[in-house]
Amino acid sequence: MLSPVIQFRGVSKSYPIYPKPSARLKELAFLNRKSFHRDFVALRDVTFEVPRGETFCIVGENGSGKSTLLQMVAGILHPSQGEVKVRGRVAALLELGAGFNPEFTGRDNVYVNAAILGLSRREIDAKFHQIEEFAEIGDFMDQR
Repeated sequence: MLSPVIQFRGVSKSYPIYPKPSARLKELAFLNRKSFHRDFVALRDVTFEVPRGETFCIVGENGSGKSTLLQMVAGILHPSQGEVKVRGRVAALLELGAGFNPEFTGRDNVYVNAAILGLSRREIDAKFHQIEEFAEIGDFMDQR
């Protein structure tokens, strides 16, 4: 059997979700001894390997962790738990979030990018619900 070029062993990835920006500062002021966030688990206990010469694909619904997993393969993200091993070179060709500012909420990004495309505030307001449904990010639309 050919040796694996990608190995995930018990990989989990979580992100802290703060109710408001000041909660992050409170946590820092308490030197992380008191928590003011909830954890959002993007991946939980993922284990698999891809042998050399094999092709693999990741299929799942929006929000199921596909991009998070691929970013770990590319070395852009690191797991919160577990181990990722990649033998060889990996290049990230496309990031779905390209052009989006992580400092803005999803809502802010929609308005900024739509304005760059030449839409008026009224046009954006009229289409916003459709854009929000298409994005399928639910409660994260207003999350920074």
